[in-house]
Amino acid sequence: MQHTTGEDGRSLRSGFNWHRTFAFAALVLLAPLARADEFKVVIEPGYTPESVAQIYQPLLDYLGSETGHRFVLSTPRNYQFHWRDLRQNAAADFVFEEAHFTDYRTQRFNFQPLARLAERTSYSLVALPETAELGIEGLVGKRLITMTSPSLGYALLSDMFINPLAQPDIRSEAASWRDGVEMVFGDEADAAMVPRFIADMYPNLQVISRSREFPGMAFSASPKVPQEVANAVREVLINLHNNPEAHQVLVEIGSSRFEPTSAEEYRGSQDMLRGFFGFR
Repeated sequence: MQHTTGEDGRSLRSGFNWHRTFAFAALVLLAPLARADEFKVVIEPGYTPESVAQIYQPLLDYLGSETGHRFVLSTPRNYQFHWRDLRQNAAADFVFEEAHFTDYRTQRFNFQPLARLAERTSYSLVALPETAELGIEGLVGKRLITMTSPSLGYALLSDMFINPLAQPDIRSEAASWRDGVEMVFGDEADAAMVPRFIADMYPNLQVISRSREFPGMAFSASPKVPQEVANAVREVLINLHNNPEAHQVLVEIGSSRFEPTSAEEYRGSQDMLRGFFGFR
């Protein structure tokens, strides 16, 4: 092949090779940035979709800034849609759910619990003082508001009202757990089943009964997620409380910290779903 020279006598072909080498080196340096992936995070619908975005988007943004990946929020419109998607193993890379859903995904679809909220989950049956003083028997036939099945709060009502002939009028009409409390204040319901941390926010309501406890909500990874990514997410979550600048992220989700967890910690929690349509 003919070798062309420039005015200074240097090979133009050599100059071309130098530029090509430089371009290749630049691509190598930028390769880690190009490998950033997008992951879908499904969060159970304990609030309206708009409120879920407001509460949890800061957490997903923080995960993105710390891992270099992008985490996209998804939440079903209500628990019935969530249960349908869960049973069908609809596409999800990560999920953030209560104990019964966490165990179901782990046992059926090999999801891996990574970290959980430090606070254990329990639910409280609350009412205004004049209703609460009648006790749990006083709610038979009265309006009890909760979120749709099979939310954990709804499922736990079966522990409180064992006799099928002595049941309250259970109405799963609340759009969020806080909505249930507001319906009690608005005389649209006589009592509400809500997470304990919400009951603690309303000292003018009295607790009629408290449920048993479960491990806190867990952040779990699909088996399709690369293990190095799952490990990175776990490390970011369990170290989040050590970053003062990220404190507001925990405030938004109502927790003090994330702690490491495993599938074994949730084993048996899926039994709360046995009475609901589609359980297998």
